Amino acid sequence: MSWLDKLQTRWKVGSLFQVILILIVFACTGFTVLFLKRPLFAYLFADGEIHLYASIVYYVLILPVYNVFLLMYGFVFGQFKFFWEFEKRFFSRIMSIFARKK
Repeated sequence: MSWLDKLQTRWKVGSLFQVILILIVFACTGFTVLFLKRPLFAYLFADGEIHLYASIVYYVLILPVYNVFLLMYGFVFGQFKFFWEFEKRFFSRIMSIFARKK
């Protein structure tokens, strides 16, 4: 069984083509987030000095931004339903972690 077959089984999708589309969505989302950082920081910090707090804020805010891009690319590639379910599972896991800490 190839790794693509394993992903198809794990994600419960109908075809290998759908697995490829899902992987493309993850790749496009990652590259978009990667390519946004440099111009954003260049605009916000024209002097070129990026403070530690700016990087911390960036990494905290990148999570929701990444998830929005994931849904957008999922829609563009026809995989919105998969990524909507993926997001719901992801955020339910995060909320359960915070609920246990209380």
